[in-house]
Amino acid sequence: MNTTVNASPGPAPASLYCDQCGEAASEAGHEACARRRELEPPRYCGSCRRRMVVQVTPRGWTAKCVEHGVLTA
Repeated sequence: MNTTVNASPGPAPASLYCDQCGEAASEAGHEACARRRELEPPRYCGSCRRRMVVQVTPRGWTAKCVEHGVLTA
């Protein structure tokens, strides 16, 4: 199942895990992750916590989770 989703800055409302550090999104202490999110693509899937394959190009980035598909921006 590959889906393309346009990602916006900030975590998705239904994210269980932080897309920058992979820890539970409900825990406190993600201020540094929020700052990194402004400049960097996600590194972890917010739904399953898997490390994603990320490719950065001059025009944007793609991040692929083997379970949940592709995010692009």
